[in-house]
Amino acid sequence: MNPKRCAACKYLRRRCPKDCFFSPYFPPNDPDKFAYIHRIYGAGNVSKMLQQLPVQTRAEAVDSLCFEAKCRVEDPVYGCVGIIYFLQTQIQKTESLLAKTQAEIAVAQIKHSQAQNSEFM
Repeated sequence: MNPKRCAACKYLRRRCPKDCFFSPYFPPNDPDKFAYIHRIYGAGNVSKMLQQLPVQTRAEAVDSLCFEAKCRVEDPVYGCVGIIYFLQTQIQKTESLLAKTQAEIAVAQIKHSQAQNSEFM
């Protein structure tokens, strides 16, 4: 038995073999990462999903699954879509404010140039 069981094996309360499939992606110092994923997707489904991916992309997939699962736990209705919608709304408001500010600057520049032209006449 491995004294440093991975977070997945700790959560599932099983022995962590030396060739544990989950250990590269769920280190023992981050138990919540697997807990979120297991709660939403289940260990078997995650294992199947990861086995279908190339080895070099599995860590990134685990991070993505963890983010999505954490968002779904925190907001069961919208999940990460709620965050995306909020950020898109913020971007639209900021773009609108930027356009308004640029228009105000353009108007101020026109007034300033007209004032300078009237001084020279």
